[in-house]
Amino acid sequence: MASASSRSPASATSPDPVLTLLLPARRYFAGQGPSPAVAKALGRAATIDAEAGELAQLRRPFRLRPVGQWPSAALMERCLKPESDVRPFQWLRADPVWLQPDLTTARLMAWGNLGLTAEEAEALMAPLKPLFGDFGYAFEAREAEAWSVQCPRETRLPSFPHPLAALGDDAFPYLPEGPDARRWRSLMGEAQVLMHQHPVNAERARRGLPPANSLWFWGEGGLPDQVEGPIGHVATADPELAAYATAAGASVSDRVDATKPGLIDLRAERRWPVIDDLLALARAARGQGAFATVRLDFADGHLVTIEPAQRWRFWKRAFKGFA
Repeated sequence: MASASSRSPASATSPDPVLTLLLPARRYFAGQGPSPAVAKALGRAATIDAEAGELAQLRRPFRLRPVGQWPSAALMERCLKPESDVRPFQWLRADPVWLQPDLTTARLMAWGNLGLTAEEAEALMAPLKPLFGDFGYAFEAREAEAWSVQCPRETRLPSFPHPLAALGDDAFPYLPEGPDARRWRSLMGEAQVLMHQHPVNAERARRGLPPANSLWFWGEGGLPDQVEGPIGHVATADPELAAYATAAGASVSDRVDATKPGLIDLRAERRWPVIDDLLALARAARGQGAFATVRLDFADGHLVTIEPAQRWRFWKRAFKGFA
């Protein structure tokens, strides 16, 4: 096991090295068939169905203590600064989003893909910083669409939903409830007024661009005591996944290598031949002892595990392809 502070390699669920491919839902590969060798391996593989959804898939490779907490904001801060600057505080993401009003509600239409420039982000944040400062919170931008709130350690933060859970849906049912949530609901409302009236959004509307007209709070908490995750190398461009993998002791970059244990983030890939080629490389590396298991984790919750002993399942039919 590894602590978030030491970042030493964490133990995996299995004692054997594993290569995991994070993949989109199977429907994106409809009409695409695997090569004969991969089809045979998939036909003989073990399969189970787990929780569906990209958020569940993102969290599946990791185990944290305390259990049940997912303090993404703190872990992403730890990738940017020393632990001594992160651990004394509670952290929260407050990312700019587009909420689209709709009669009696508003929908979360965009998060992380608004195309804000650094100059636009700086201008939008200018009136928001004193708003948060009045409560003793430091409000800063890490990137144009990645905004962070630093809170005193004693701050009682409610549970905020991940934006992936609400994207495209009515936003109001996802707002936090209870006494600890009142301040944050009020902050969100005041921020919406300031952002809606901001000249940046007026100019974006003139150019036909979506507005950054609200904040979305998520990833609350302090640094966890322990993070366990994939052993080896994690290939991803997702800063949240990278933060958890780094805390678990994995090496992280965007370099894809299917010949070594670890995890490869392919959630944006829609071409099965690319996956097929990687599986061919992985099966060859497995034959040379690089790792024992190859796991395919689809965003619809379908998990496929390929192991050496399955070669004796000669009565199993080859996988025909995705419907």
